[in-house]
Amino acid sequence: MLTNITFDPSTQLCEFHIHRVLSHIDLASAQAEIASLVAAGKEPRLLVILDDFAGWEKGGNWDNLDFMFTHGTKIARIAVVGDQRWESEVKMFAGAGFRSAPVGYFETERMDDARAWVLG
Repeated sequence: MLTNITFDPSTQLCEFHIHRVLSHIDLASAQAEIASLVAAGKEPRLLVILDDFAGWEKGGNWDNLDFMFTHGTKIARIAVVGDQRWESEVKMFAGAGFRSAPVGYFETERMDDARAWVLG
């Protein structure tokens, strides 16, 4: 569940908190938020915090790449903070290596490092 979305216009930091399972509705909500920022001329820096993450909702179309191709070039950086066991799957889901924005993954105890990196 997507529990919190904040945006700081002074740093362009868009922070998302995901608790337990990411649903299709939550992803669509996050993508709509980012799309509105991009439409307003922003180049957001995304900080995604996984809280007790348990994966993705079962079923549905998780392989839809439309958002990445239409808005991905306007995202400056993506940092994800969570349990190390999710790193490879989350990086694959985020399109690390396939999008222009660098994607960094940080273990939960390295929140400050993630924040500094995504703002760097």
